[in-house]
Amino acid sequence: MTSMITTAVALMAGLMMTRLFKLLRMSFPDVTAFLLAGLLVGPYGIGRLGVEGLGFPSYQEIADLSSLSNAALGFIAFSIGNEFKMEDLRHTGRAAAVIGILQAMAATLVTDVVLLILHLLLGPEILPVPVCIVLGAIASATAPAATLMVVRQYKADGPLTRLLLPIVALDDAVGLVIFAVSMGVARAMIGGTPDLAGIVEEPLLEIACSLMFGALMGTIMSKLEQLFYSNSNRLAMTISFVVLTIALSSLRVHAGRLEFGFSSLLVCMMMGTVFCNVSSFAEDIFTRCDKWTVPLYCVFFVISGAQLDLGVFLQPAMVLIGVFYILSRCAGKYLGARESCRLMGQSAIVTQYLGITLFPQAGVALGMVVTASSLGAEEGTVIRNVILFSVLFYELVGPSMTKWALTRAGEITPTPAQKKDRSRFKAGRATV
Repeated sequence: MTSMITTAVALMAGLMMTRLFKLLRMSFPDVTAFLLAGLLVGPYGIGRLGVEGLGFPSYQEIADLSSLSNAALGFIAFSIGNEFKMEDLRHTGRAAAVIGILQAMAATLVTDVVLLILHLLLGPEILPVPVCIVLGAIASATAPAATLMVVRQYKADGPLTRLLLPIVALDDAVGLVIFAVSMGVARAMIGGTPDLAGIVEEPLLEIACSLMFGALMGTIMSKLEQLFYSNSNRLAMTISFVVLTIALSSLRVHAGRLEFGFSSLLVCMMMGTVFCNVSSFAEDIFTRCDKWTVPLYCVFFVISGAQLDLGVFLQPAMVLIGVFYILSRCAGKYLGARESCRLMGQSAIVTQYLGITLFPQAGVALGMVVTASSLGAEEGTVIRNVILFSVLFYELVGPSMTKWALTRAGEITPTPAQKKDRSRFKAGRATV
């Protein structure tokens, strides 16, 4: 009962924060409003009062709602799969693949170099080399959730948007490989022995199996949808099938000496890709599904905001490392995207603004942090605190930067209501 009340309060807090932003004429995306609402009801806000059902008094209560977060990420990945239509990939597929790989590698390289220089200044006691290597790998990851929500809210469309969404989707696969290789190197440096299976085979097997499993589920779902003639029943089938796929993606497989799992993001993305290319009524299903999942996304971002740990500000060393991590990752993403866009002959607008839209980082990075904790208590703590600090920045500022970049690229146009509000605001200022 308490968790249901808390979830309802979280949803209401997120929705009311968007209204407050509108009343104050703050042009931030809804994602930012949801995240701030999460901070408000989290352990550093109303939750601190300890009133049952009113906010989140502890991070454990937030963790208890992880199933909602997993479901939201699964539906987000499923929706991104709709961007991989074959007719669109003929025009953007090669460019998206090359740019997606190069910008992720550039973010890792620049972050590694900057943090290794910082390691020489601070010393190995504060910033060990293995930590630098792992943080550089985590820098490759981009958050698909915030990016997709900004695109959906403002109905962004154009060459930049059509290139951005496939790149964000591919980022998960590229990041998994880079992170796995970096973790293998870091373990060897700490005192272990290099394990070829752990460094290369397992992540590649995870990616391949995730894509195959997603393709299988997408094919099965497209066949099952044909059994129903009501759009409402088809929607119910889609929702239940996506939830089932998310649950099955949590399984781990043992194959001889190898042990691997599935990436729910890759599985659901591939399922959406197959479904949109096979099913004749996929467009209608995706449209209805997007409307149904709006409250789920709201709760997801409020929970994400509540998870942000403000306690990292009490550790000056972590703040310093976090600032350098943020700056180096942003520089790597921007430079990598810019140069790879030039290599692929993209327009000046796409070349200039694509890198900025890749700044948001959250869920995938936090998942990598959990794996990185196996390096050791000290190394895991440093990685966790630095990423928590950076996620706090990226979650609150990243969506606004994505919106700004898409607006400057001319792919977000104000709605008639927004134009009216702006004219009223200018008229009010002129009167004053």
